Amino acid sequence: QVQLVESGGGLVQAGGSLRLSCAASGRTFSTHFMGWFRQAPGKERVFVAAITWSGANTMYADSVKGRFTISRDNAKNTVYLQMNSLKPDDTAVYYCAGRNDKFYDGTLPAEYDYWGQGTQVTVSS
Repeated sequence: QVQLVESGGGLVQAGGSLRLSCAASGRTFSTHFMGWFRQAPGKERVFVAAITWSGANTMYADSVKGRFTISRDNAKNTVYLQMNSLKPDDTAVYYCAGRNDKFYDGTLPAEYDYWGQGTQVTVSS
């Protein structure tokens, strides 16, 4: 079973940037589809971004397209989420998740196999 640990969250002013990291344990990480989700208080967990096992293809929610960039380094078993031009609406707990499926390309939280504990991102206006 792969375990995930997120880091890099914090408090930032609107317009600022943060980079989230998600460190994975397990030798099979490099073949897994990985995603980032977020959950604001009182709201459902929603898709933010995802990346295929090779890093060749990425997907983004419309709300973050052009501002956020997902990437991965399989040699370091790590997935990143670079967040630029942050807005107060980006405030949420951000979760990293993975699916043990080399050919998966979905965005539904229920379809992911394992999750990290989350990291808080707060954007002040």
